[in-house]
Amino acid sequence: MVPCLNDNNDHITLLKSLIERNTWHMNLYLLFKSLHLIAVVSWMAGLLYLPRIFVYHVENKDKREATDIFEIMEKRLFFYIMRPAMIFTWVFGLVLIYLNGIDIFSQFWFQIKIVLVILLSAYNDYLGKCLVALNNSTNTRSSKFFRIINEIPTVILIIVVFLAIFKPI
Repeated sequence: MVPCLNDNNDHITLLKSLIERNTWHMNLYLLFKSLHLIAVVSWMAGLLYLPRIFVYHVENKDKREATDIFEIMEKRLFFYIMRPAMIFTWVFGLVLIYLNGIDIFSQFWFQIKIVLVILLSAYNDYLGKCLVALNNSTNTRSSKFFRIINEIPTVILIIVVFLAIFKPI
């Protein structure tokens, strides 16, 4: 609904009101985008570091003192950094979708991005299962295996960044 405009001052007042509302919306969007990026960086740091700790854990499995330290590091990283960062990534991402409008789902680049983020979430859960296996001494994976899977989040990150920046498709 557009108010009735009687003179030039009404035009200026309406324009100022629209600019203020748009500025407020933009500031809100940038706030949530910043929080989303902070959460993503924290989550990615964990996704890249935890498999590396697993490598050291497997390579030192006969040294109880070392494995005790690795188990503490793994649990703290997974439960105090990675899991909350993943949750905040999703929450702030969903807020950004709301602020952008649901029609963003019609863009193919965004559909690919969502699928990749779901894959990263599944990978995060898989690392949690690996953590449990290492802590229970039921792990059957080699240090080479953990070195190889450590590249998965890097590849996904590169693709997601290019999709989000260039929006090619």
